Amino acid sequence: MPKYLDPKNDLMFKKVFGEHKHLCISLLNSLLKFEGDRVIESIEYESNEMLPDLPAFDKYGIVDVRCKDKAGRQFIVEMQMHWTTWFQMRVLFNASKAYVRQVKKGASYELAQPVYLLSLVNDVFEKDAAMKEVFYHHYKIVNIENTEKRIKGLEFVFVELPKYKPCGKKEQDYFDLWLRYFTEIHTETDKIPADLLENKELSEAVECVLESSLTPEERDTYDAILDAQMTQHALIEGSKYDAKQEGIAEGEIKGRAEGETKRAAEIALKLKESGMTNEQIYKITGVKI
Repeated sequence: MPKYLDPKNDLMFKKVFGEHKHLCISLLNSLLKFEGDRVIESIEYESNEMLPDLPAFDKYGIVDVRCKDKAGRQFIVEMQMHWTTWFQMRVLFNASKAYVRQVKKGASYELAQPVYLLSLVNDVFEKDAAMKEVFYHHYKIVNIENTEKRIKGLEFVFVELPKYKPCGKKEQDYFDLWLRYFTEIHTETDKIPADLLENKELSEAVECVLESSLTPEERDTYDAILDAQMTQHALIEGSKYDAKQEGIAEGEIKGRAEGETKRAAEIALKLKESGMTNEQIYKITGVKI
C-alpha cells in the first residue's frame, strides 16, 4: 500500500511547487482567483535554494516566483506555509522586502512590479465569532472612505486551512480541488479521493507526496521538520498551565516557544559545525539534522 506524506510539510510543499512550474501556476491562478488576461502563463523561481537545510529558521516554507500573465504584465508572488504568533507582521515584512529589493540604487520606483503574498495557514488566526466560517482573506491597501480607491503594489491572501470545508457541488473547480489536496492528504491517508486522481494536475501533485518519491536524505529532512514542529507544539502546551497561573497571554506563550525552538536549531547547527554527530546533537538539543 502506498504511503503518503503531508503536502503542508515545508519540504513537500517546496518539492511540489518549487520543482513543478505547471503545478505552481495552477495553484496560484486558483487560490489568487486570477481570471481573463490576469491568468498567469509563465513563472520563474526567484531563488534556486528551494529545499530547507534545517527546520525552525525564518525562511520556513517560502517559495518566491516571478510571474507573467496573459496581458504581459509581470509581478512577484511569495508563497509560504508556516505560521507564527507574529505571522502578520512577518508576511508584511517579507512582501515589502520583495517589493523594495526590485529597485536598485538610483533606479526609478516605477520599475517595481506588484507583489502578492499567498499564505496557506495550517492554523486559525481569525478567531472573531462573526468570522468563524470565513477562511479566505484578501487584503489590499485601500482608501478608508472609498474602498474602490487603492494604492497598488502589495496584496495579501491568507487561507485558514482548518476552517475550509469542501463545497457540496459535484463538479468542483481548481480552487476547491487544491484546498482539498492540502486538507485531505496527510500521513494517515490510505486512500486518495477519486475526484482528485481524475484530475491530471492534482493526480501528479499526489504522486509527488508519495514517500517513495524522496531520497533517504530528504526523508531525514522531512522527519526533522516534523520533529521541530512537534517540539514547538509540546513547548506551547507544556507552558499553558504555568501561564494560566501567572496570567500570561497565549500569544506570549507561543512567542516564547518559537524563540526556544529557533535557539535550539541554532545551537544544533553550531554543534554540527564543531564535528558532533547527528545522534549526539539530537540528545542535547532535541533537533534532528
